[in-house]
Amino acid sequence: MKILITGSNGLLGQKLIEFYQANSLYQLIATAKGVDRFPNKNGYEFESLDITNHAELDRVIGLHKPDAIIHTAAMTNVDACEGDKEGCDLLNIKAVQYLVQACNKNNVHLVHVSTDFIFDGTHGPIDENELPNPISYYGLSKLKAEQYVIENSKSWAIARTVLVYGIVSDMSRSNIVLWAKGALESGKEIKVVSDQFRTPTLAEDLAMGCALIAGKKATGIYNISGKDFMSVFDLVYQVADFWNLDKNLLKMSSSEGIQQAAKRPPITGFRIDKAMNELAYQPRSFKEGLALLDQQLKSISCT
Repeated sequence: MKILITGSNGLLGQKLIEFYQANSLYQLIATAKGVDRFPNKNGYEFESLDITNHAELDRVIGLHKPDAIIHTAAMTNVDACEGDKEGCDLLNIKAVQYLVQACNKNNVHLVHVSTDFIFDGTHGPIDENELPNPISYYGLSKLKAEQYVIENSKSWAIARTVLVYGIVSDMSRSNIVLWAKGALESGKEIKVVSDQFRTPTLAEDLAMGCALIAGKKATGIYNISGKDFMSVFDLVYQVADFWNLDKNLLKMSSSEGIQQAAKRPPITGFRIDKAMNELAYQPRSFKEGLALLDQQLKSISCT
């Protein structure tokens, strides 16, 4: 089975490369804008691809004719999307429209990665039937992309996820776990929201979930996240506890107490029963995720 992934230089993209490198049943085409940043180049083919270039996208998909595409590339900086709506629309909506059209033309199954930010956050954890109501421009862009996929794709699935964390050797952006660990290790006092709740997702688990969907050519919407529901403050507290860092540096705050350009949904988190039952998806616990991250950080520091 031939799989093509977009955004292969990102955290999820690189974890997908690792997943497919360990699984010889699949042929992988990794694509990203610019050069390939993944350190181990074995077991896959790389194509430089700007997904906002319709002709280029058509050419690459027509050339390789994959069985499925896992679409991870997006503008995911929530505050940046609020300030650059045009750029957000191009990456998160227009590129998805081009992708759907190319998939339809070449009979490709599309696995589109989406987010809990399409919801307003009045309650959680939530299942796949929850009605979307985004409160940020990023959330709106991802919802519009979902709607286009659902209404226009011949063969599709949507993998929604929550607060992804993890590490690769070449990190272009930080995430909540690495940010908290780094700040506390440097002795910084940090304000952390106690009124936002999530089911944090290990990047390896999200990659596994997306690969399970692609491998089965499963259709419909799947929640792919961690299974532990917690406040963001509790998440950071557990990070401090795991690495024996000073918890006195943690200062509890409300969302209003932290200045951010875009609103965040207060409570999301996902129920993942559907993915567990239909895909045999089994995510790690948050503590298991931190333990894996610890091993990876030690191996990176040794190289």
